[in-house]
Amino acid sequence: MKKLLYILLAIGLLSSCRKYLDQVPDDRLTIEETFRTWATAQRFLDNVYSRIPDEFGQRNPGDNTNRGLWTGGCDEADYVWGFVQSNDVNIGNWDAKSGFVGDYWRNFYKGIRAASVFIDNADKIIDLTPELKEQAKAQARALRAMYYFYLMRIYGPVVLMGEKPVAVDATLQIPRNSFEECVNYVADELQKAAAILPVDYSSDKLGHITKGIALAFRANAMMYGASPLYNGNTDLAALKNKDGKQLIGQTYNPQKWKDAAAAYKAFIDEFVPGTYHLFTKNDANGNFDPYLSCRDVFLTDWNPEVILARPDNSLGSRQYEMTPYHSGQDSRDVRGSGGLGATQNMVDAFFTKNGRSIDDPLSGYVKTGYSDFRAPNDKVTQSIYNQWVNREPRFYVNITYDGSIWLNKSYPNIVTRLYNTGNSGKKTGGNDYTPTGYIVRKAMGLDKWDIGGRTLMLIRLAEIFLSYAECVNEADPGNPDALKYINLIRERAGIPQYGSASLPAPIGQAAMRDAIRKERRVELAFENNRFFDVRRWKIAEQTENGPIYGLNISADLPDFLKVVPFETRVFNKRHYFFPIPSDDVDNDRELIQNPGW
Repeated sequence: MKKLLYILLAIGLLSSCRKYLDQVPDDRLTIEETFRTWATAQRFLDNVYSRIPDEFGQRNPGDNTNRGLWTGGCDEADYVWGFVQSNDVNIGNWDAKSGFVGDYWRNFYKGIRAASVFIDNADKIIDLTPELKEQAKAQARALRAMYYFYLMRIYGPVVLMGEKPVAVDATLQIPRNSFEECVNYVADELQKAAAILPVDYSSDKLGHITKGIALAFRANAMMYGASPLYNGNTDLAALKNKDGKQLIGQTYNPQKWKDAAAAYKAFIDEFVPGTYHLFTKNDANGNFDPYLSCRDVFLTDWNPEVILARPDNSLGSRQYEMTPYHSGQDSRDVRGSGGLGATQNMVDAFFTKNGRSIDDPLSGYVKTGYSDFRAPNDKVTQSIYNQWVNREPRFYVNITYDGSIWLNKSYPNIVTRLYNTGNSGKKTGGNDYTPTGYIVRKAMGLDKWDIGGRTLMLIRLAEIFLSYAECVNEADPGNPDALKYINLIRERAGIPQYGSASLPAPIGQAAMRDAIRKERRVELAFENNRFFDVRRWKIAEQTENGPIYGLNISADLPDFLKVVPFETRVFNKRHYFFPIPSDDVDNDRELIQNPGW
């Protein structure tokens, strides 16, 4: 597979979205030279692609590849190392001058401007057919809209810069657009791009923007616009431009849910199952295996569930965080840090094998004691704490718990012990241990951790199904599609479907909403959705504020198994949006700051 080149060419960018340097150093091509031939213009377009977030690199958020802080910055997980900036977000120790706050703002706007430069100059290419020029411009147009969407998730209403790239010497005083204007612009731009983009590419162009990617982002933007944070949120009544323009709609508009549901339904009708379908895998005997299906969807590049993936990424870094310390093992291949810990909050969200939440009296969940148990795909039976016995397959895909057998079968039957003096415990690991008593496992490969070459999946069909179920339940309560699409996810996960003989269907809109949110939390765990979901649902003041729980990592067994708060997190109303970087607010007198900052 040919990787995207991702090199900086023909454009130098200053640290503000309002000031750019079009002149280039002597060792760089000029704009005219860059857009003379496709060979050099393609490298420029590859640089536009480079702003797609590298979400495997979250230990060091921000920077040119817009690495998130979303996994450790919500109630799913926590990093052990103090330098990881999601830890600052969790305790409220950040502001408009924090480095990552400016990184996302600057770097997405750099991508937006670079896309505009490409669109403005692509017709100059002399060795490309008109059809391929239009297709290349459509890729840039879609990327530009995607980068606006990424900005909107973080900062709320942003500044729409227009079609033409800003002149070098421009001194701009531009106010923010309303969130509704931003959504409409993004949706319209993605619709235009989708009309030109292909459904698929040849194998040497995997990773490029397709029609499906554009329309998936379009539907996502519309869902955000319909969500409680943005749709009739009177808590943000004071968020206005200096001329009094309201930036968040103050009147709830149910049509937004209907429009978003229609966008998702149109996507499904057009692409499923012909282009995309849920990934499944059989075991060695040829039988469907839900554990392998849920695990290997992340290990099988360009499988039919993948909508958007990033070829170039920080896979080794993420796998180091997920591989336990494993003191006593001779090979570095199976010795990592385990420094990305899953919270007890997240562990408790997974269902039991009968598809029920652990607080359901019929779930079969047992809080104490041990049982002999063999987890999916393990070859030996272990004595396992009952809380982790007979959970759904996705639990074993996502979580490394004390007594787990490690995934790398080249070193058979390595048992991970996470209590204080265990082979991967706090005392044993020194600076490298789980801060919660659990380790995130999702998307961990089956080989050594220090390896690259696998893609980072950023959007997959399961997300689209769950988003559609959410939107149709809000737009049309009782519509059978809500149950249908949540059940498709549960069927693949190997747990009973709602409405089956063993599990009644949720009754009423509120109960269905709760079921959809629970399913989304589990299915999309550690995939960078939860951070934004709890915000757009306006529940982050409950989920991200106060004590977050893990196990007693400073103790050996049995005290290790006590659930204790490991951190008191801080979230108040101002944290629903990042602040606009202070330098930009200071320089642009029309750019108002988000409330509370």
